Amino acid sequence: MKDIGYNSQLNTPVELTILMPCLNEAKTLKFCINEAKTFMEEYEVVGEILIADNGSSDGSVDIAKDAGARVVTETRQGYGMALIAGIQAAKGTYIIMGDCDKSYDFYHIKEFLDKLREGNDLVVGDRFSGNIEKGAMPFIHRLGVPFLSWLGRCKYKTKIRDFHCGLRGFNREKALELNLRCQGMEFATEIIGQFAKSNARICQVPINLRRDGRAGKSHLHTFRDGMRHLIYILFKS
Repeated sequence: MKDIGYNSQLNTPVELTILMPCLNEAKTLKFCINEAKTFMEEYEVVGEILIADNGSSDGSVDIAKDAGARVVTETRQGYGMALIAGIQAAKGTYIIMGDCDKSYDFYHIKEFLDKLREGNDLVVGDRFSGNIEKGAMPFIHRLGVPFLSWLGRCKYKTKIRDFHCGLRGFNREKALELNLRCQGMEFATEIIGQFAKSNARICQVPINLRRDGRAGKSHLHTFRDGMRHLIYILFKS
């Protein structure tokens, strides 16, 4: 593997940061880090794995460091807060972000990086064009996500089919220019909306969604988080 982090001897800048927001992910975190490391080793990507920890109390931070990842801590609670801290701390020219609950495949992300190298500013995963493993997406989400995505497409004049897919890549500098600020799950809508409003180059790629590997309570709150997305699209963007 080239290097996880900046290679001072070769004076080689980091091309890619694989960013994972984390809140008590001890059961699946090491698996996801190792999957991301395997990807970078196989494709000889100069990159880093960055864990944006949001107050874990289950040893996730130590697991991440032991597995070779860098950790940034954000004490202010919220999915958006963790990711904003990670974006600010990232060293890569490009960022590919995804949840570390094993639902996203960090080994098969070459197409994301290729699309970014081609000049796309934002690359969004599309679970509905790929494969959704049995039990990976609740039925209510199969209804709510397409509806909210349709609203998002109407609002932002974009063709993105899956506004809530957590696996996506983007140009770090352009993301910083957008002054992203949503604290919770609606951050997923904000980043697409703000890129679209800036006339950025956006594309989507099909991905496979696996079942959450934590076998515990999800961080998602279907009604509350759905309403946050809806309110943002209608009133706050």
